[in-house]
Amino acid sequence: MFTLKTTDGLARRGKLQLAHGEVETPIFMPVGTVGSVKSLTNPELKNLGAQIILGNTYHLFLRPGMEVIRHFGGLHKFIGWDRPMLSDSGGFQIFSLSKLNQLSEEGAHFCSHLDGSKFLLSPEDAVNIQETLGTDIHMVLDECTPYPASEQEARRSMERSIRWAKRCRDARTRMELFQFGIVQGGVYPHLRQECAHALMEIDFDGYSIGGLSVGEPKAAMREMTEAACQVLPPEKPRYLMGVGTPLDLIESVALGVDMFDCVMPTRNGRNGYAFTSLGPVSIKQKQHQFDDAPLDPNCTCHACTHYSRGYLRHLFKAGELTVMRLLSEHNLTFYLKFMADIRHAIEQGEFDELLQAQRRIWQK
Repeated sequence: MFTLKTTDGLARRGKLQLAHGEVETPIFMPVGTVGSVKSLTNPELKNLGAQIILGNTYHLFLRPGMEVIRHFGGLHKFIGWDRPMLSDSGGFQIFSLSKLNQLSEEGAHFCSHLDGSKFLLSPEDAVNIQETLGTDIHMVLDECTPYPASEQEARRSMERSIRWAKRCRDARTRMELFQFGIVQGGVYPHLRQECAHALMEIDFDGYSIGGLSVGEPKAAMREMTEAACQVLPPEKPRYLMGVGTPLDLIESVALGVDMFDCVMPTRNGRNGYAFTSLGPVSIKQKQHQFDDAPLDPNCTCHACTHYSRGYLRHLFKAGELTVMRLLSEHNLTFYLKFMADIRHAIEQGEFDELLQAQRRIWQK
């Protein structure tokens, strides 16, 4: 169940009641692709304030496989996580590995990136796999429309996604798990809204906005998000998939989005890039060599309370794995606190002030 607590403009403050607990929205979900958020343990994630994490259907289906997941009684028990989880359908991974796949009305024919084995992932298979995982929220199988795509190509792709969405809805058997439809339509606002209306007729538990952050301009991403949010039902949660930077998050909350996921905090951390309350920091830069200041004076993570920028730079230049953990932990601390600050601002009617302040930091 989704409860909309209050709004400030179009920004929404809500709560999701799921099979494994409550999730306060707007929320950022750390990505645990293969059942683990890279370099961090579950107790560490809880200490950072992670309420829900994401698992990847495509990768988990290939390894360890559903036989293993069934043996352990579902993904939660397998990885030792007792809070909510969300899984994607595998559609984006099939899109991103396009050289290894072929789509038909039946589903996605693909070759494993691990050993070349051939598989068919149908909409019904996507539902069965995710119900086996037991994730609290799962996605329908969709066709991720590439960018650029003509209006005719985007329509053809969108219409297939709608047909697949209906098959997914018909295939579900575990009614205690949420199932989200995915709004497609390329960079064409009228297609986005047409898709949203079609999915609303099928009546999902929530709605995702997919096929964005795939190379399109930021302005187009905002426009498509706005177009979808204009017609999606206010009583259902809205999830913008695979997004993004701190500015992307708050700008999308301003349009009415409730949920986000992205590999950016951990991936960028492993590559020496930190998100801070003062703006971005590339720790590899020489200017930090003699810097005894913390990475972020307003952060309470282990890296910021124990180490200097100079030391973190030394670890990175030396290729130490420790710094990958420290920066990943820092970035997720920043993202989760950032979302908590957004929730508080909406509650206090101060969201626009926070939005303007963040624009000044991230639009430099």
